Parts: sequence; structure tokens; C-alpha cells
Amino acid sequence: MATRCSSALRSFSRSCCATRPRAFASSSRYASTEAAAAASSSSAPAPPLSTDPKLNKIVDDISGLTLLQAADLVALLKSRLNIQEIAMPSAAPAAAPAAAAEETEAEKPKEKTMFNVKLEAFDTAAKPKIIREVKAMVPNLTLIEAKKFVESLPQVLKEGLSKEDAEKLKKTFTDLGATVTLE
Repeated sequence: MATRCSSALRSFSRSCCATRPRAFASSSRYASTEAAAAASSSSAPAPPLSTDPKLNKIVDDISGLTLLQAADLVALLKSRLNIQEIAMPSAAPAAAPAAAAEETEAEKPKEKTMFNVKLEAFDTAAKPKIIREVKAMVPNLTLIEAKKFVESLPQVLKEGLSKEDAEKLKKTFTDLGATVTLE
């Protein structure tokens, strides 16, 4: 049964391959490059070409250079033609107000928006309550893992909380008898 199915499948695939031309992949590549070339030629008009053969030779030579060679060419041309580097005059006035704005922001102390709640210490009588609260706070934590977490102080309880949430969590643990700090 299996040999009949495999031979039928082979004959079917051969008949499909015989009817479809093998040059399909290359013709689709040709069509895609032709479409890309048409899109690029229609979007930007070509600059007028120089008829001077000397200039065409220079352009061909420069376009064949690597980036390092082109950088060396720029440096040589600047030194030979005595060209100094100058700053763009339009960029200088725009940079001055931005620097002034940064100075005023640096003077103001930025208010912290994200807090980490860190459990520093606790009363020994409150240990079971704190362990239960830690276990309730992290649902996939087992009782033993919560106990080990509480015993290995100082530990960060939660990270990246807003100020309101961090204050609520701090109040909860402080009411239980723990020492909690916000970082």
C-alpha cells in the first residue's frame, strides 16, 4: 500500500514539474528588480551628466574608493586647497537655547517616579504575618520560599512601583512590624 502511494505521489510531482517552467524563480526575480528600477527611476530624476571625459573619469575613480580612502582624499584636498573646517552658522544659535534649557533642568532636582520597596528588618513576633504577606504578594511563591525570602534580609519586595503603590506597600509592612525603605 505504501509503495503504491509513494509511486503515485512521485509520478504526480513529476507531471507537475514538467508542466511548470523551471525559470519561474529567475523570472520573478527579474520582475521584482525591474519594478524596483522603474520605481527608483520615476521617483528621482537623474542629474544631468557631464560631457567632459576628464570629469567622468574623476567621478568613476572616486566612486571606486573605499570609505577610508575617501576620508584620506578629503583630508588631502583640505590640506592642499587650504580649506579650514568651519561650523555651520545656522546650527550655532539653535544649540545655545537647548544648552540653556538643559542647565535649568539640571538645577531642578528631578522627582523620582519609580520606586523599589526594600524589606530591611522585622520584629521576631511579626515574622509569621510578614511571611504570609510576602506569600500573598507573590502568588507563585511557596510558603517555604517566602520564609527563606524573609529570613535573607535585606531583600527588595517589589521593583518599579509608582509612588502611591510603594507608599501603600510600605504602610502595610510597617503596620505588621517590619522596617521598609523606598529606593
